[in-house]
Amino acid sequence: MLPFSVTARDPDSAARAAELGTPHGKVRTPAFMPVGTAGTVKGIAAWELERLAPEMVLANTYHLLLRPGVGRIRRLGGLHRVLGWPGPVLTDSGGFQVFSLAARRRLDADGVSFRSHIDGAEHRLTPENVVDAQADFGVDVAMVLDECLPYPVDRPTAEASTMRSVDWARRGLARASELRQRQDAAWSGGLFAIQQGSLDEELRRRSSEALAEHPFDGFAVGGLAVGEPTAALHEAVAMAAPMLPDPRPRYLMGVGYPEDLLAAIGCGVDLFDCVLPTRSARTGKVFTSRGELVIKNARYADDPGPLDPDCACPTCAVYPRAVLRHLFVANEVTSVVLLTVHNLTYFLSLMRGAREAIMAGRYMRFRAAVEAARGAERRRGTAATDER
Repeated sequence: MLPFSVTARDPDSAARAAELGTPHGKVRTPAFMPVGTAGTVKGIAAWELERLAPEMVLANTYHLLLRPGVGRIRRLGGLHRVLGWPGPVLTDSGGFQVFSLAARRRLDADGVSFRSHIDGAEHRLTPENVVDAQADFGVDVAMVLDECLPYPVDRPTAEASTMRSVDWARRGLARASELRQRQDAAWSGGLFAIQQGSLDEELRRRSSEALAEHPFDGFAVGGLAVGEPTAALHEAVAMAAPMLPDPRPRYLMGVGYPEDLLAAIGCGVDLFDCVLPTRSARTGKVFTSRGELVIKNARYADDPGPLDPDCACPTCAVYPRAVLRHLFVANEVTSVVLLTVHNLTYFLSLMRGAREAIMAGRYMRFRAAVEAARGAERRRGTAATDER
């Protein structure tokens, strides 16, 4: 199993700092993984990603299966080579696409068949072949195939789906064990299981207990951030995360608003991913220590200040808001790159600040200060939907 150790615990919450060992380096948590869905973090060149220095990067098995394909990635030297990234990589198995591409898929007990959204070709995902694909990619952490449920969902559907995901997880682990025990084994990465159960506490517990019986390298909370209200999301994380084994890493999938991350860290979650910082940059939405702003708004047309006076990223060091607004309104691609650099810097810095606060035993004070500065009490609405 991948080595994992908790290095500090906050005295006033369940927040913890930890280290996860992987074949491509150590991951220090809490950590946010930028999303490189199709083999690149949108708007960021490999050398800029390395400068940003995330602990780990995420890519998606389903999208990579469609293009450039498993064989081509293997021939190119693996997913690290495609990404141009030397550090740890985690791949989602495609379970989210079971939910988001429901109109294009056919589900059964053995797996799921998809019609490609690119060319209509049919592709089959099973618990075994998604592990095979991720092993061929050479990733540090692979995820089991699961079924991500919509919100809301009726109890019989949720129960059947949750138990199916548990069965798929066991089958995925059996295949991973086969691959890693071969004499010619070329893959030494870890495999994470995924807890499901929608907002049902009993189903979440049954899922957790069934998965905890097996030697998975880590455990994820899946099936959230699919449209439920923010309050329900936070309640679900507070209920579900402590059910997962304490000695292993805990990963909350697809959740990305800063306040959501801070709440989840306080519940003992270690890893996060979301497209929010990169996608928001493409729409002109900027995350700052003072809250969000939309750069195309006319109020910034003559603003000489940086996006965030507390940010040390290259964008804030060089470009005033007025110039960034001009570039964005003029549809200059450069504006998206600059906003992406800033947004990722903000999210990664937030995680580093959280880790430092946990190590110093003052996480709850750190969280309160961040939320007060951002005006968290003014944010309302539903949880962001992840479209990895």
